[in-house]
Amino acid sequence: MRVLLTGGGTGGHIYPALAIAVELKRRVPGCEMLYVGTREGLESRIVPRAGLAFATISARGLMRKGPRELVAGILALSRGLIQADRIVARFRPDVVVGTGGYVAAPVALAAVRRRVPVVIQEQNAVPGATNRLLARWAQAVCVPFAEAARFFPEGARVVVTGNPVRPEIVAARREEARARLGLDGTEPVVLVTGGSRGAERVNRAALELAVAVAGWARGVLLWASGERYHGEMAAGLARRLAEVGCDPGPRVRLFPYIDDMPTAYAAADLYIGRAGATTLAEITARGLPAVLVPSPHVAHHEQDANARVLERAGAAVVIPDEELTGTRLVEVVAGLLAAPERLAAMARASRELGRPGATAAIVDRVLAAAGVPVVVEGH
Repeated sequence: MRVLLTGGGTGGHIYPALAIAVELKRRVPGCEMLYVGTREGLESRIVPRAGLAFATISARGLMRKGPRELVAGILALSRGLIQADRIVARFRPDVVVGTGGYVAAPVALAAVRRRVPVVIQEQNAVPGATNRLLARWAQAVCVPFAEAARFFPEGARVVVTGNPVRPEIVAARREEARARLGLDGTEPVVLVTGGSRGAERVNRAALELAVAVAGWARGVLLWASGERYHGEMAAGLARRLAEVGCDPGPRVRLFPYIDDMPTAYAAADLYIGRAGATTLAEITARGLPAVLVPSPHVAHHEQDANARVLERAGAAVVIPDEELTGTRLVEVVAGLLAAPERLAAMARASRELGRPGATAAIVDRVLAAAGVPVVVEGH
């Protein structure tokens, strides 16, 4: 069996494709895979490190461009279509899997031209332009939430599978995670992240939350600020604690980055941070309640739409980025920790949204599209 994967530009497109690749290798020993991206994209660094064969084509975005950039984008797309067609003809895949990003368009269109089945995996509640375009030809369009279906053309074969989640996220055990971090088994633990690079507004609010937690009788804050903000936040925290005459002790733990997120998730009682698709898939797979601050710096407000799905289900409190302050965050977190019944209800709602079997469900559709006999089960 041969599978061609494509998607790029951001980790949100790349990591789901890699998760699908891992599950395919597990399910179909000897499966040959080729990943197609761009030379300039993040995928050119991440995919080869994951051990997958990698090929590149020309591709550029076309949305919201000036005339000159639009012409350059159209020329790049034309070149990309020719290059993608050659790759598809040479590799002869049984199925093409696209996870979004502008590089996926020429690859999937080349597959359609050569009558190779295509499966689309969309990560957000509001689908990207590429996946909306390709959906009309796809054998399956795998989406995270039922709300995403209305954005696709009539007749698109949409199936709600959830987003791929790394197995270790689900496998981590709370007691072991807390022991590894040296945490009391009953102490409430709050986890704050702003993504791998950090988020300035989230960090500034988290700084005030850290000062508050340092003065509480119970509670621990695990705070990943991002590398570029770590020095500034560490200095600011030391200054603010000196002003109020408080020692953080073991209650406030500030990291530039948390490498072992499965352990952090498993230890936590409440998540605070952005509303990226992968993050929400992970916290709902864990059944974590959340305070979500959607990033305003995404093209189609996807994070806001993602966060509102959790909010409507009762799994999260949403604070718009422009409304986030330290005072507001402290009030919300203190209120949630003081209401264990509400927190438990949020956890149940989060767990009901979670789809820990999403990767397997997506691979079921990939195998079916490739003509491999498979029993498609609900995951």
